[in-house]
Amino acid sequence: MKIIALSALKTWSAALAGLFMILVGSFIASNIIIPQFDLTSQVIELPSSWQVPAVLINAIVFGPRPAVVAAVAYIIIGLFYLPVFHGGGSLGYLLVPEFGYLAGFIPAAWMTGNLIRRKEKNNLIQIIKAAIIGLFIIHLSGVINIFIGTVFSRWPNGILDLIYSYSIAPFPSQLILCTAIGLIAKALRIILVL
Repeated sequence: MKIIALSALKTWSAALAGLFMILVGSFIASNIIIPQFDLTSQVIELPSSWQVPAVLINAIVFGPRPAVVAAVAYIIIGLFYLPVFHGGGSLGYLLVPEFGYLAGFIPAAWMTGNLIRRKEKNNLIQIIKAAIIGLFIIHLSGVINIFIGTVFSRWPNGILDLIYSYSIAPFPSQLILCTAIGLIAKALRIILVL
């Protein structure tokens, strides 16, 4: 009985930590800092936040179950309580093109967490590969939602404009962040002895 209680406590505490990572990540802009020879640095702003990386880091560090619980909790909070999504929040968010990407957090968290569980857990290349696969799942879910919404004429923009705006434009910067996701997740796994 104690083992089951400890396992449940571990899952729920990891899910809560993951939820906080996603909430905080949604408010932090992504940047690349390039050091210069004159000891200054150049900052390049990327057109994304740390929301998606937080979902993937959560799955890599804590595993699929807590990551899925955190993703579901984040979506519920955004739909019913707080305006934590990029464009705010509320049940009306179910009808916008972005919602498919948010819904993609759930299968991405599950798949990324399971990939790390099956592979070498602290191999940086495997961690980065898992993050890239999770990113693809998020974008695939978003594109499917855009396609379905376009078929049912839910939004005025054309399918190509929507796919460009929500997938093609932000994808390269999110792909660049997969290396940072791998490094952060590997460091957290070592620090937390996972």
